[in-house]
Amino acid sequence: MQSAVSLWPLIGIAVIVVGFLLRFNPVLVVMVSGLVTGFAAHMPLTDILEKLGSGFLNTRNLALILLLPLAVIGLLERHGLKERAQAWIGQIKSATAGRLLILYLFIREITAALGLTSLGGHPQMVRPLLAPMAEGATENRYGELPPAVRHRLRAMAAATDNVGVFFGEDIFVAFGAILFMHNFMLESAGIQTEPLHIAAWGIPTAVCAFIIHAVRLRRLDKKLAAELTQLTDQALKAKGAR
Repeated sequence: MQSAVSLWPLIGIAVIVVGFLLRFNPVLVVMVSGLVTGFAAHMPLTDILEKLGSGFLNTRNLALILLLPLAVIGLLERHGLKERAQAWIGQIKSATAGRLLILYLFIREITAALGLTSLGGHPQMVRPLLAPMAEGATENRYGELPPAVRHRLRAMAAATDNVGVFFGEDIFVAFGAILFMHNFMLESAGIQTEPLHIAAWGIPTAVCAFIIHAVRLRRLDKKLAAELTQLTDQALKAKGAR
């Protein structure tokens, strides 16, 4: 018989959730979570500190990897990256926010399926390029946008990136989740699987995700057209009444 597995170490997850909800310092939250998890697992204090220290040493170069691209993107934004993106997309008369995001969704899924997940992302693609281009395409058709519409476009641009990378990377055979499922089924249930087969079964899910989100983006175009056209008509009537 297998011995019962203690679930008390999972309390560390609750500590992280509560800490982030209360907006405490992330480093402090993670450290407290590690201590709580270790004590719940009946680990000696020295072992807990050793694990925390080794984790820090293994990821000490991570800050440079994350911050260097952000500095480059910030420098480009300061020199007019957003404005140039909006001006360029404004020259394409047939462009709409929905069409642009559908194209990006397709490219994002394909590149993620090839393992190139770093080609997109919120700080390096959505904020400086994709969202401004979606706003520029909409402004080109309807003029100045209300703040609520701008925030909606930015949210949909971020969601499009999330959907593309989340479902696209499930097709990449060397993706960590696929290898985890392969090892889990083999060790826990004795089910022999091939990572390539698991990745192949991610294709139908990725296709369905693309179709569903593309329909949402088409609906976004229609809603924006109706909403902004109505606002424009109301503004013209108010101007004529004066």
